[in-house]
Amino acid sequence: MIPRNFRLLEELERGEKGIGDGSVSYGMDDADDIYMRSWTGTIIGPHNTAHEGRIYTLKLFCDKDYPDKPPTVRFHSRINMTCVNHETGVVESKKFGMLANWQREFTMEHILTQLRKEMTISQNRKLSQPPEGTCF
Repeated sequence: MIPRNFRLLEELERGEKGIGDGSVSYGMDDADDIYMRSWTGTIIGPHNTAHEGRIYTLKLFCDKDYPDKPPTVRFHSRINMTCVNHETGVVESKKFGMLANWQREFTMEHILTQLRKEMTISQNRKLSQPPEGTCF
């Protein structure tokens, strides 16, 4: 089993290199945080949805139990999605399967990619969105 910090260093390296088509990215908030807890993620809204062309910023917090337990995930950019609390921007684990059924192998990249996929499902793709640039 990979120790927490090695795992987070792997994720940091992968996030800094850029992932796939560039529709999701992430990195550490504070390079001096030796515990590597606070991260920022970005999702570019998928085509043919109400999210198209928008850039969403999220905060991910990896507590000492990560990766055994999922990070807390909160949208900084205002968004209207069925799994996101409309008051706080928190991704609610009971409404987002990946967090509810967390497995140690999952990564922050998986979370961001899955949230982007969630934007395309019928319940989310046409939801009217708050004005672009507004934040929680």
